[in-house]
Amino acid sequence: MNKVKKASVRALGCRLNQYEALALEGKLKEAGYQIVSFGDEADIGVINSCTVTREADAKSRNVIRRFIRRNPKAITVVVGCYSQMAANRVAMIDGVDFVIGNQDKLNFLDYLTEEKPETPVVVRERISREDFSIGFVGDTDFEQRANLKIQDGCDFMCSFCIIPFARGRARSRDWNDLFEEARGMVRKGVREFVLTGVNLGTYHSRAKGFLDLVKGLAELPGVDRLRISSIEPTTIPEELFGMMADVGSPLMPYLHVPMQACCDRTLMRMRRKYGMNEMIAFFDRISHAVPNICLGTDLMVGFPGESEADFEETCANFLQLPFSYCHTFTFSVRDGTAAAKMKEQVPVEEKRRRSAHLRRLSAAKKMKFHQAQLGQDFEVLLENPKDGFYGGYTQHYVRVNIRQEPKGLENRMARVRMIEASPEFVEGSLVSYE
Repeated sequence: MNKVKKASVRALGCRLNQYEALALEGKLKEAGYQIVSFGDEADIGVINSCTVTREADAKSRNVIRRFIRRNPKAITVVVGCYSQMAANRVAMIDGVDFVIGNQDKLNFLDYLTEEKPETPVVVRERISREDFSIGFVGDTDFEQRANLKIQDGCDFMCSFCIIPFARGRARSRDWNDLFEEARGMVRKGVREFVLTGVNLGTYHSRAKGFLDLVKGLAELPGVDRLRISSIEPTTIPEELFGMMADVGSPLMPYLHVPMQACCDRTLMRMRRKYGMNEMIAFFDRISHAVPNICLGTDLMVGFPGESEADFEETCANFLQLPFSYCHTFTFSVRDGTAAAKMKEQVPVEEKRRRSAHLRRLSAAKKMKFHQAQLGQDFEVLLENPKDGFYGGYTQHYVRVNIRQEPKGLENRMARVRMIEASPEFVEGSLVSYE
């Protein structure tokens, strides 16, 4: 009897990489591999790498080396964004066997051999702009809340961003392929989709755009919840506001809108496609149209030329706008981007100070948003229990912990009363469940 080979997959970085890791696992299962936890002994290891910052590069290298030390005889495959941007550097890591860029990473099995190659095999093709298909569900294991990739790449060319080079220009997932996977996920018990991509609002396939896609998924039988992940401000169709405000719609009242800065001078240098007056008016419209909507954002500190006054303006506008929180990022020089050539680089210590200050402001706003939920009842899709608690999210993306009584409620919708706020979650009590 032939021994069943074991494989492990590790994704670094964004939600899109996490989704793709499931696709990679699905391909391996179809090929007869048993999936084991990353860190366990394996015959093959696949690392879906990240290159969004220098720190991400370093983390990718560390993860690769850790797998090789643990499994020196295994075939080591590195795919993804770091492989696309620094293929030769990845190939020079002792023990790496295959380096595959973003164009071919989901077809990585086509390049593998039974034995470790004598020298690393590098596959880094030009990334196509055509619509793409993934077509995977198979025996992939999903939880009740799953990412659904609809799009990849970006045409916006912001001055700080390496992603258009690492993932290519904007392209959309084939409409039929996307809905085939969505229906397959529903059959496997998925009740909530989180739409995932690089620039979601630019989706366009078979003469249908992002608004058509959201409406189509919302009408799909078995979809209880639909949530939009990070989406560029200028690509949000305002026709979605009515869906978000409708309690009978699966589309959740939540948006994560990556502003990057709340200062016109910095936004212009970043080559963002909007100004503050435009965005202030937009957030005013949505906050009135969708009561209690949760609005999140990304803010970058230490962009070249960002003065103290610029940073203070970003902080003041963040506090004034109806954001519930922000994710704070520190500017990282990426070779090949316009920002890498800019003068007036902000000192490291100053970037750290600004980052810490903005994180404190975000924590205060998040706590205030959590406190505003207290005493109210919300619908929560319960996740698998851990440490005696069910976890889950309200419609407004508030994390809730509920004591595990009774048992067996995972993947069921529950009505939960918010009773105690903390910085990262709200403790709730079970009112009723389906």
